[in-house]
Amino acid sequence: MELGLGGRVVAVTGAGSGIGRAIAELMVAQGAVVHAADRAAAGLADLAAACPGLRASVVELTDRAAAAGWIAAVEAASGGAIAVLVNNAGGSLGQVPKDIAEVSDAEWDAVREINLDTVFVLCRAVVPGMRRAGGGRIVNIGSRAGSHASLNGVQAYTAAKHGLAGLTRQLAADLGPSGITVNYVAPGLVLTNPAREAQWARYGEAGQQAMLGRVGLRRLGTPRDIAHAVAFLASDLAAFVSGAVLPVDGGMA
Repeated sequence: MELGLGGRVVAVTGAGSGIGRAIAELMVAQGAVVHAADRAAAGLADLAAACPGLRASVVELTDRAAAAGWIAAVEAASGGAIAVLVNNAGGSLGQVPKDIAEVSDAEWDAVREINLDTVFVLCRAVVPGMRRAGGGRIVNIGSRAGSHASLNGVQAYTAAKHGLAGLTRQLAADLGPSGITVNYVAPGLVLTNPAREAQWARYGEAGQQAMLGRVGLRRLGTPRDIAHAVAFLASDLAAFVSGAVLPVDGGMA
């Protein structure tokens, strides 16, 4: 289906692997002008090789100046505003469940910074250009942990994703008069990296079957499943959708 994304400037973070890569690839396939950022140079290089025309930038997004500088560089290269910003960078950074008494300040801060603070910084940087252009789309990749306790058991991750859901709703209210929609995609369990795969393995066969039994479709999600939802929210088909939290979890109970 043609989504009307051809020629639109789309910026995707955390695009070097997993969900971010699937989003970038789908946007390229839809004819968008895609700018991809990640801290992982190897993953970005592989993505760029697979998607001719995609512009990849290695950026440490938790560096606020670097994150804002990337937005400015994309606007400069495009000669105008970014049409779609997809805030996908995030995750639990390989942290494992532990008692709150054992969680260090550094562990808490690192997860909060990439999952919440970075989104704030990128939105703050992209909004002026979108306003000048008369509108835009912001899609934040959250988690089912934005409304429930997290399956990964990392307190900072759950807190940050709850915060991101709140930020999404507030920005939707604030930016709606400027024609900017802001939405939140909440994936279920998708095996996108070694940490997720280890989490899945820890359940064991019985635990895995029990988990799948809670999913209406009886399967795990794929990065492509999430990318499809993002493409919809970025398209003209979702012109009247804003402030929404869209679960993409196969009907998880």
